[in-house]
Amino acid sequence: MTNPETSMAIPVTTIGVRLRGALPVERLEATGFPGRWVGGSAMVLGPLLMLTGALLRARFHFFYPDQLAAYERHPTLMATAYGLFAAGSLLLWPAVAVVAARIGARSAGWGLWGGVLVMFGLFARAFHAGVDHLAFQLVRSEGAGPATEAVSAGYGAFHVFATLNLAILAGWIVLALGAWRTGVLGPVRATALGLTAALPLGVLKGTTPLSLVALAGLCAALVPLGLVLLREAPRPSRAAVLRWVPLTLVTLGLMVLLGQAG
Repeated sequence: MTNPETSMAIPVTTIGVRLRGALPVERLEATGFPGRWVGGSAMVLGPLLMLTGALLRARFHFFYPDQLAAYERHPTLMATAYGLFAAGSLLLWPAVAVVAARIGARSAGWGLWGGVLVMFGLFARAFHAGVDHLAFQLVRSEGAGPATEAVSAGYGAFHVFATLNLAILAGWIVLALGAWRTGVLGPVRATALGLTAALPLGVLKGTTPLSLVALAGLCAALVPLGLVLLREAPRPSRAAVLRWVPLTLVTLGLMVLLGQAG
C-alpha cells in the first residue's frame, strides 16, 4: 500500500528541482540580501535614473510654484522627470542594502546605522514622490494656481515622514564614513557618496546645481561598484539569462497593468 504523503512529495520536489535548474538563483552569503545581481543592477540603474530625471527638469526653478507651473506647460516632460527620479530613488534600497552588508561584514555598527538611516531616508523620499504626484494631478484637474494654493496651505503640516528628514541627510554621511573606514570604498569614492547628503529634500523640489553635484557623486560612488559586482564570477549561463530577462520584463509589465487597474 503506497504512502500518500510520499507519492505527493515526489512531484513537488521534482518541480522545485526543475525550477531551480531553469531559473537559478545565486546564494546570498557573499553579499547578503538581496544578492549581487539585484544589488549590482540597482547600483548602476538607480543613480543614473535619478540623475537623468534631475537633468530633465533642470531648466525650471526648483521651488514648488515654479515646478507646478512647469508641469502645466510641459506635463509629459515633468512627469517623466519626476517618474525617473522616483524610480531611481526606489532602486537605491537594494543598492544600499548590499553596500551596508559589505560594510557590516567588517564593522557591524557602521553597516547597521548607515544602512538603516539611508533606508529610512529613502522611505521619506517615496512619500514625497507620492505628494508630488497628487499635486501634479491637481494641476491637471484645477490648474496651476489652485494647485499652488492647495500645496501652500498644507506645506508645513506635520506628517510622520517629516521625522525622517534628518535620516535623509545624515544617512549618506554615516554610510560613506563606514564605507571608507572599512575599505569598501576608497577615500575619493566614499567622499562622492557622502555628497549625496546635499541632495535637496521635500515636496516638489526641482533641480539645483547642488543637486547635480550630489547625484554625480552618487553615480561616481555606486555605478563602478555595481559594475564590479555584476562582472564577478560565477556568471549565469546564457540560457539562464534568456529565461530570466523575459520573465522579469513580463512580470514588470503585469505589475504596471495591475497597478493601473487599482
